[in-house]
Order: sequence, then C-alpha cells, then structure tokens
Amino acid sequence: MHERCSPAVSRAIESVLAPGETSLLPSRLLAALLDDEDGRAAVLLREHGLIREQALAVLALNESSVTRSVDRLLVEARSLSRERSFEGTVTSEFFLLSLLREDMALRDLLVSAGLDHARFEHAILGDTTTLTVGETFILQEPADRQSAGRILDVNANRARESLRILDDYARFVLDDACLTREIKQLRHDLVALLETLPEHVYLDLRETANDVGTNVSVPGEMERSSPRDVARVNVKRLQEALRSLEEYSKTFNPILAEGLESLRYRAYTLERAILRGADARKILADVQLYVLLTGAQCTAALDWTIAEAAAGGAKLFQLREKDLDDRRLLQRAREVRRWTRDSGVLFLMNDRPDIARLAEADGVHLGQDDLPVHEARRILGSEAIIGVSTHNLEQVRQAVMEGANYIGVGPAFVSTTKQFERPAGLDFVRAALKETSLPAFVIGGVNERTIDAAVAIGANRVAVSAVIAQSDDPRLAARILCEALAEQPKPDPGA
Repeated sequence: MHERCSPAVSRAIESVLAPGETSLLPSRLLAALLDDEDGRAAVLLREHGLIREQALAVLALNESSVTRSVDRLLVEARSLSRERSFEGTVTSEFFLLSLLREDMALRDLLVSAGLDHARFEHAILGDTTTLTVGETFILQEPADRQSAGRILDVNANRARESLRILDDYARFVLDDACLTREIKQLRHDLVALLETLPEHVYLDLRETANDVGTNVSVPGEMERSSPRDVARVNVKRLQEALRSLEEYSKTFNPILAEGLESLRYRAYTLERAILRGADARKILADVQLYVLLTGAQCTAALDWTIAEAAAGGAKLFQLREKDLDDRRLLQRAREVRRWTRDSGVLFLMNDRPDIARLAEADGVHLGQDDLPVHEARRILGSEAIIGVSTHNLEQVRQAVMEGANYIGVGPAFVSTTKQFERPAGLDFVRAALKETSLPAFVIGGVNERTIDAAVAIGANRVAVSAVIAQSDDPRLAARILCEALAEQPKPDPGA
C-alpha cells in the first residue's frame, strides 16, 4: 500500500501502474477509481451530475495519451488533504480532484458529460475564499476541535493502560504466550495508528488539574474480586475507549477512524478468548482423563464401560460414532447422556452440535473439517463446552482466539482408533502446552505405555480411547492413567 493513502487509492494505482513505471494515464487511473460502483469516487461524481457508467463510457472513447507522474499526483492530493485538516492522508476525493486539476482535458471531458465541477470541488474543499486586505483574521484552534483533541488524548491513555493491564494478566496470571502475543500486537497497532495524529492535536491540550472527571467516582470502582475480574473490567474499558477514539477521530481523519474500528473488533475477539478461557479452566479444573468411546469398539457394554471408567477417575466422555444414521445416533447420544449423568461426569458429542443439543450433552468436540467454533456455539449456546482438535501451532492459536473451551493436541503417538499420515509428535505437544493456558488434552495413541512420555514433557491432561474401550477392567485402566497424571501438578483453574 502507498504511504498514507487509503486502500481504494492504493488499489487503483497498483491496478494501472506497471512494475518499474512512475507515470500513468489519468484517464485509466480514474477508471480504476470508479471500479467500485459504491466507492467514494463514484458516489461523488454521481452526486454532482455524472453517473459512473457515463464517466466510464466517455473515458473509453476519449482516453488521454499524456501520462502523469504518480508522485506529482500524490503530492497535489496530500496538499489538498492538508487544506481540509486531514493531515495529508490521500483519500479518494482528494486524489480524484488532483487528477482533474492535473489533467484539464480530462476535467473538461467530464464536464461535457454532465459533471458540475465547481460544485464538486466546493464539496471537497469547502469555501476557499481568500481574505481581503484589512479583514481581521484570528488564528486559533476551533473550540470543538480542541474538545475533540482532549477526548482523543484521554481515551488513547485509557486504551493503552487497559492493554498493559491485560498484558500483565495474560503474561503473569495465565502464563499464556498466545494471548500475550495478541495483546502486545494490539497495543503496537494502536500506537502506530495514534502516531498518525500530530502531538499538538491532543498533547498540548492535556489538562488534568482542571478536569471535572478526576474527582468523580462511583461505588465499586475500587473493588475487584480477583485478577480475572480485573481483566474483565479492563477489556470492557478498552472497548469503550476504542469506540470513543473511533468516533471523535472522524473529526480529524476518517482513515484513522477505520483503523480504530478494526482494533475495536479485535478487542471483542480478545475478550472472548480471555473470558472463555477463564471459564474453561474453571469448568475443566478437575478433568485430567478424557475418554472417547465408540460402542462397537468397546469390549463390554457401553454403559458399563462408562460407569467403570468414571469410577476409575475419568471425568469427561465423548461419544464418537461414525457409522450410525442420525436417528440411531440421537438415540445412542441420549442413552450416553443418561449414563454419564448417573455417573456425575461430563458428556460431549463428536462433530455434531445439532445432536449434542437434542441429547442435552454438555457440548461438542470439533475437528479441523467440522463447523467453526462460533457456528457450533450458535447451535449450543454460550454455556456449552466446545473443544477443537489441533495438529499445529497455527490451529492452536486459531482455536484460542475463536473461543474454544479446550483443545486436543496431537496426535502425540500412533493411534489405533484414528488414522493420520504421521503423528504431530511430542515436540508439537510440548510447543502447544507452552503456547496456551487453555485446557489442552494430549490426543492420539495415549495408553499405559506412552503416558509417561507425555507427562515427562509437562502434560497433565490426556484423551484416550482404546486403552479404556478395549480393557477388561476399565476402572483399573482409568486409575493407572490418573495415577500417572498425578505426577504433574493438578491443572490450575485460574484466578
């Protein structure tokens, strides 16, 4: 993207400027600007007598043969922008006006087709009448812009402070690399956006001593019940500050406002990741052994296997049936719901949020080819547990930011129940456990022979299948696995 140009202007230039060239035909550049029929350039021309289709037709029949320097056009556009206090940002209207000023033949061509150029220019630049000699001219910042500058200053400080508090929470309370990295990037991007405003816009107007708000407080403002509560309050404070920055920055620079809007949406995503993760750590605090079952693969009856494994320490069960039609799958899911409820353990469906809802399961587990987390949550609601299988760090980060309650990481070993070209391996598991504080279950080939290797790299949660399903004594098999996991500290539910 060209420096300090709007995306629309950059796209138009890049679409007609050949590699290595510095000049282009204004008529082709104007046609590129009009490529988006709802874009600012097309709207401006339409508002002043020339519809987009007429302009394109005239340009096609009367293309100019004189090229113009791109740098010269941008310099003119930035100059026009500064006249209107847009700090030199080249947006479509200023670039369009610079084209018509630079190429008089092009301007006359559009005027002949219906463009009211005088009204068009006035709409962009406003009244540019020169003061006559003898008139008094008072050079001062208008009061409303001063007020807007103070608002930008205070909310920029609020947003940066909130991001620093959230950074501390992710780094020192959660020990979460993924969230820490996202927060740092958000803070970096905010600072970069704010630097597009000159310091005098807000810094020279700072007035803390006489700010009426500094002595105003409300009940509860000084109360926080936990570090999580601190994070919850400050992520809301961040969003509110970004919203205020977005609105008041429109009086200075619409492009800046667009960037701040994008940051605000990222802050909503960040809130989901932080708070959903905190909820998950609490709900799954006691869950270290997770059992995936398919009825046909169980040595004994499915209900007995669930009851015995639960008695041995398993606290989360997933029904994974690939060969049942929907009618039989729903019936089986309702049966498993009843059996897990009797045993006091959690129950998730594999792949199918619709069946999970109908069976009143506690949630669903999704693979990389299944519905995304937010779509599954639309079906199951905000309280549902939603887990995601991950096989590389990019998928781990995506699951965290999408608001998954937990992740499966692996396969760590060769699995007898699910085929992969090759296991992701323990190196990936180790990296995933360092990347996020979200509950993470090691998946793939975990049994009484391999669990020690998983525990040795820091794993304190595992998901298993065959070692329980094909055991003559599921209770004992579960107990052996739980005892191995006990060598690691019990998962912390978080503050």
